[in-house]
Amino acid sequence: MDPLAAIRETFFQECEEQLAELESGLLAMEGGDQDPETINAVFRAVHSIKGGAGAFSLEALIRFAHVFETALDEMRSGRLAASSDVLKSMLRAADVLADLVRAAHRGDEAEHPLAATLAEELRTMSGAAGVDDESEEDWGDFEFQPMAAAVDAPEAPPAPTGFLVKFKPRTDLYAKANEAALLLRELTRLGVAEVELDAHDVPPLSELDPEAAYLSWTITLTGDADEISIREVFEFVDGDCELDVTPLAGESASPAGGDAFDLSALLARVQGDAPAEAAPEAEAPPAAFDPIPEPVATAPVAKPPAPIAAPPAANEAAEGQAAGGPRKTEAGATIRVDLDRVDRLIDLVGELVINQAVLAQRVMEAGLARASAVAMGLDELEQLTREIQDSVMAIRAQPVKSVFQRMPRLVREVAAMTGKPVRLVTEGEGTEVDKTVIERLADPLTHMIRNAIDHGLESPEKRAAAGKPAEGVVRLSAAHRSGRIVIEVSDDGGGINRERVKGIAIEKGLISAEATLSDEEIDNLIFMPGFSTAAEVSDISGRGVGMDVVRRSIQALGGRITISSKPGKGSTFTMSLPLTLAVLDGMVVSVQGQTLVAPITAIVETLQPKAADVHSLGGHARVISIRGGFVPLIDVGMALGYRREPLPATQGVALLIEGEGGARAALLCDAIQGQRQVVIKSLEANYRQVPGVAAATILGDGRVALILDIDTIVAVSRGEMRKAG
Repeated sequence: MDPLAAIRETFFQECEEQLAELESGLLAMEGGDQDPETINAVFRAVHSIKGGAGAFSLEALIRFAHVFETALDEMRSGRLAASSDVLKSMLRAADVLADLVRAAHRGDEAEHPLAATLAEELRTMSGAAGVDDESEEDWGDFEFQPMAAAVDAPEAPPAPTGFLVKFKPRTDLYAKANEAALLLRELTRLGVAEVELDAHDVPPLSELDPEAAYLSWTITLTGDADEISIREVFEFVDGDCELDVTPLAGESASPAGGDAFDLSALLARVQGDAPAEAAPEAEAPPAAFDPIPEPVATAPVAKPPAPIAAPPAANEAAEGQAAGGPRKTEAGATIRVDLDRVDRLIDLVGELVINQAVLAQRVMEAGLARASAVAMGLDELEQLTREIQDSVMAIRAQPVKSVFQRMPRLVREVAAMTGKPVRLVTEGEGTEVDKTVIERLADPLTHMIRNAIDHGLESPEKRAAAGKPAEGVVRLSAAHRSGRIVIEVSDDGGGINRERVKGIAIEKGLISAEATLSDEEIDNLIFMPGFSTAAEVSDISGRGVGMDVVRRSIQALGGRITISSKPGKGSTFTMSLPLTLAVLDGMVVSVQGQTLVAPITAIVETLQPKAADVHSLGGHARVISIRGGFVPLIDVGMALGYRREPLPATQGVALLIEGEGGARAALLCDAIQGQRQVVIKSLEANYRQVPGVAAATILGDGRVALILDIDTIVAVSRGEMRKAG
């Protein structure tokens, strides 16, 4: 595999992290954050992207990032105020920078339609309007072709055997994300180095500035290195440090600093004729300061590009050898792993869970006592299997921030299209959920936020007339509840106009004019295919393919979505999703000779119905009295078509389940087999969608069992009960 291709891919992965930090920092500043470190973090993000882009000659990205960085530097120095208009421009610039990064990743060299306009806007803000990019710092290809010339070089002086290097960083060196230790480490690779630290400038702790530079170093370097090689180590921080390189006492003048300048040697180095110096075998591989072979001189990378130009293993080895021993893993250290490997590991853990269930079934069939050594060992295996499964699932768990951070740009774009000032508030970005769930959340959230802005929020004029601020608020939150993740999208708009919604549904033939619907049922009409309240089709909405797609997407994830709306106050859409799509804890039940699994997170309790507690509503509809209240009693066998006549309530077992919003129902089954962890297998992908069935699993005896879609069963049964009533 091409090593540069792997380095390039790593660069783009890190660009995504820098872009996320850039946008979050700008949003924090827009929200009133005045911490200088926030603007420094924003500046470093753009600076790092530009530096890495220089190594790969990504010209369009380099040019725009340079202009963006210049404007941020003006803000960082206090010469440009972080006003609302300036931050809005910078947020749009962050969007363009993200587009340029992704275009470069695809290999697309087409000009971005907004890059030139925004670049000029940034120049105007930073006081550099009209400055030609080509006249500024060139971060492109530094390769040059020297002219051939006959030079009578003087007799070469004896090669110096050592230099005294005095190095003192300035504050800007650290502000640009450089690291003095890495530079010193590079220097030690040129020869034998004795390093002396000078800390006499360090003030008392009460007077110490955490962003200032107080330390300096004196390095006595002996060996065959020349001054050119030494200065090349520090070329990336030129201007950000004080550097003095002098030959050791008694040595002749250096090629770069004295009168005896060896031009022929320099030409040989530039043209690539001079052999590269070989590092001693005992030393670590070259660090990632020059990822391109020496004949091509690349742009300085402001951020020490060790994670870009060398794999983590090389960096760890280098750091370990520099410290005189193996590198110890620090707290919070991370490692990049191909996602396919993690998926394969999860599949294997799933098979392990199934095989553990098979062994348990075989032991039970063999009639071995629970106290036997085999049974006890199997119990330990079950516990170990669960711990392995939990640990592996934690590897795939990611915070929803990766999805949430895409939404501010969407809000800005839709707000501009609708002419409505909108503020997005996010909460619970650190809430973790399985990566497979996160990957499929982006589309539903996009639909819902566009809908909240376009339909939920009123125009500024209407909001003012209602006594509301002109700026509307859309809130996006995530939290863990009862073993599931709950995501809410809410707005402070006018709420659902139920009269209008019902009228449109009748007009489109979605319901009959005589239908009597509750507020909840009217609200849920917006999920029907083809339903839309938009007066005309636009780029945002009006085609009737929005909210029904959202509901199908959420249901495909094994989740459910509900609506809560108050006229004049706004609406809240609540999505409840499983934390993982790989395994679940379930209650195994029997229904008409079939084995089914009910997700245990939905079960409140189990009970044996008594005849006096069960009441008929006509037909097959029944309710059961539980603690002074009545809940529907749903025969699972009837709901799934396993039998035509209902099971007598006293002959079965009822599972009291609670859905989103607190709605309860009792599922009547023939018997309970027990509780166990099961591996989820997609029924839709391997067969087809079956109403009332969410997925399937493989039991310990090798049989396939269906996993119940409790919400669908309850919804269908409630509809039948209303008809019976």
